[in-house]
Amino acid sequence: MYKVKLFDEEHEKDLERAVNAFLAGLKEGQLIDVKYNVAMMESEGEQIYCFSAMVIYRT
Repeated sequence: MYKVKLFDEEHEKDLERAVNAFLAGLKEGQLIDVKYNVAMMESEGEQIYCFSAMVIYRT
């Protein structure tokens, strides 16, 4: 069976820590792929970033 785990953080280092913590719990051969995305928008003159990742893995 295949599953996905989604991560969404405001800072890239927070995303890195969250994804690494999840990957550490997977067994050899479970990881299929990791998709990464960065989105940016401006609100009231402030730039807002969204760092996200999707981990695809076998159970």
